[in-house]
Amino acid sequence: MNHSSEAQHRRMTETPMPRLILSLALPTVASQLISILYNTADTYFVSQIGTSAAAAVGVVFSLMSIIQAFGFGVGMGASSLISRCLGARRDYDAHRYGNSAFAAALVFGILLLTVGLLTLKPLMRLLGATETILPYAAAYARYILIGAPILCASFVLNNILRSEGEAVLAMVGLCTGGILNMALDPLLIFVLDLGIAGAAVATVFSQCVSFCILLSAFLRGKSAIRLGLRWVSRDPWDYLRILRTGLPTICRQGMASLASALVNVQAAAFGDAAVAAMTISYKVYLWVRSAVIGIGQGFQPVAGYNFGDKRYHRVREAFRFSTILGTVVCTAAAGILSLHAEAVLGWFRDDGDVIRIGAQALRYACAVMPLLAYSTFVNQLYQCLGFSRQATFLACCRQGVFYLPLILLLPALLGVTGVEVTQPAADLLTFLISIPYHIRFYRRSLPLEPDA
Repeated sequence: MNHSSEAQHRRMTETPMPRLILSLALPTVASQLISILYNTADTYFVSQIGTSAAAAVGVVFSLMSIIQAFGFGVGMGASSLISRCLGARRDYDAHRYGNSAFAAALVFGILLLTVGLLTLKPLMRLLGATETILPYAAAYARYILIGAPILCASFVLNNILRSEGEAVLAMVGLCTGGILNMALDPLLIFVLDLGIAGAAVATVFSQCVSFCILLSAFLRGKSAIRLGLRWVSRDPWDYLRILRTGLPTICRQGMASLASALVNVQAAAFGDAAVAAMTISYKVYLWVRSAVIGIGQGFQPVAGYNFGDKRYHRVREAFRFSTILGTVVCTAAAGILSLHAEAVLGWFRDDGDVIRIGAQALRYACAVMPLLAYSTFVNQLYQCLGFSRQATFLACCRQGVFYLPLILLLPALLGVTGVEVTQPAADLLTFLISIPYHIRFYRRSLPLEPDA
């Protein structure tokens, strides 16, 4: 079936909001959960090797956050511009932004691959690896770096598809790779006896499969955006515009990498078990955060289309519905996880210290989890509508402005409890600062229409 830009425009600007948000959010939530599922599967199978191996996953997660920061950031920057261009019927500009972002992601991935392999062991130490964790972290990171160009490019393709409302196509690509990764993990780690390197090989191979599926959607004309060298911009300002629009995501993911490295360093003072515990509890917490981000990824193209078409009341309606939905999900998850924290940690690693530290960290996270959706969507509202400066500041709050001083201060005051409470405290402060930003945005940038 040929793609119709006009039909897609009507769908995004006229479909009743709950049905539209759900139709876009459910595939993106599924994509996010499948993605975190195979990351969790990596953590689970690697944890069976030993506590230091489990801790290594947390160290390499900082590296993966760097890859994701650029790939997802450039993809989000391009997707925000694309959705507004399509909403305003500027199709050529949409093609230009999509192709330029794809090319930039590949170039960055190649640079990271080269620099990372040349400085592998010092890089792992910088990210928090102790001498006992280092052999596992280096073995895992080597293959992750090899896959960096494909991983960056996949994030861009996925975001382009979502920006035009093709969330199902994006979901198919990610889910196929995720399922394949989960199947390959035990085969490569235990049957072929590759150890922790097997988990990394499984991840990279599955990412290559996802990339091929996503790319085929463009090559078969299933996307409104066409790929071709003639649309790759030679104007530096186009790349600057993409980076500026995606800067909140780049900062958010970059700060996540820095925060992950610092929590590894601080937790390492209390032993490898503390590093492993924080790694596992954070992977569990990511299930809920990923669901919230998935809902937000359904909300953003709707907001972008309708803002571009000056249907401001629909932008407000999209934000309200998404926030209610996300808050309900977070509240339910917080209740379940807090009741079963020890059982969840014990499923990964049968180590008393890991279970004790990780369960307590998870319960602290659950205490503020119901606030997560609102602060996330306020940030995404600013970003998807092109308010880069404000969105960048809000993105930096959670794991930068608030998190960094807390992770340096609280462990010195409270010991391992300080490591456990840092992220929840930063989440609470981010929620509080999001409230005035939300009110100000509605008053200045989303005027009520006479018939709204």
